[in-house]
Amino acid sequence: MAQMTMIQAITNALDIALASDERTLIFGEDVGKNGGVFRATEGLQDKFGEDRVFNTPLAESGIGGLSIGLALENFRPVMEIQFFGFVFEVLDSVVGQAARTRYRMGNTRNLPITIRSPFGGGVATPEMHADSLEGLIAQSPGIKVVIPSNPYDAKGLLLSAIRDNDPVVYLEHMKLYRSFREEVPEDDYTIPLGKAKVVKEGTDVSIIAYGAMVREAITAAEELEKDGISAEIIDLRTVYPLDIEALVATTEKTGRVVVVQEAQRQAGVGEKVISEISQRAVLSLKAPIGFVSAPNTVFPFGMAEKDWLPNANDIVAKVKETTDF
Repeated sequence: MAQMTMIQAITNALDIALASDERTLIFGEDVGKNGGVFRATEGLQDKFGEDRVFNTPLAESGIGGLSIGLALENFRPVMEIQFFGFVFEVLDSVVGQAARTRYRMGNTRNLPITIRSPFGGGVATPEMHADSLEGLIAQSPGIKVVIPSNPYDAKGLLLSAIRDNDPVVYLEHMKLYRSFREEVPEDDYTIPLGKAKVVKEGTDVSIIAYGAMVREAITAAEELEKDGISAEIIDLRTVYPLDIEALVATTEKTGRVVVVQEAQRQAGVGEKVISEISQRAVLSLKAPIGFVSAPNTVFPFGMAEKDWLPNANDIVAKVKETTDF
């Protein structure tokens, strides 16, 4: 075991993936000698060579097309989109082509592409770098969408994504990259995709979150404990497909639910979570489902983002509103 930040856990996972399967290739803008903007691939080109880890032109559409061609030739490409706000440049490759290739080819071919990309607010990035666009992809059949909230999960989920035989969008929240460390095994392990995690057991209310909002939920739960409110925290980890069993189980256990996402209310996957719970466990609810999100505006410039982003105080307020209903 070693103390790792999330970026170190991701680098470790990529190292293991390259070493364990020679078909694995990593490419994107500046991922070679520079190791990418956040140094996620630092040292990997020196270790595995320029044929395995290499730079591409500044052309996301080209990166996507290259991934599809390589996957059809039995490689396992791990492509990086430098910031997920640039995904619109490669959207046709991702949701128009990769997502439907298995169906198009009558289940005779796999397309094991992993699309890695940083996203998320709280670090004052320029415009179009922090946008939470996971909901856009989660509404496109044929693609799994994974968002880890901690180093341990980041490594295990990334190895599962790379070894999955279908396209996986793997999103890394920038604020979590180096904000804390935790114990992470240095050897090879995986975490199943599509399985949520109970971060904290509770009895009075369920807080369902993903990505950086899991950290905010933990802070909120500590505050709520002071007022005698026991909050259960569920980390979705995979936002598509959702772990429906976990959603129903926590709803039946506490009877009150607050869903939290960083994305705008109309975006993200929060409304999908609320819909699934409402359809499957409505009779277990003791109060309307609470929803904490960013407002329905474009992502603000850096000076305003702290006022715009949801935080632990917002979660505490919504939980109390739900428990007081």
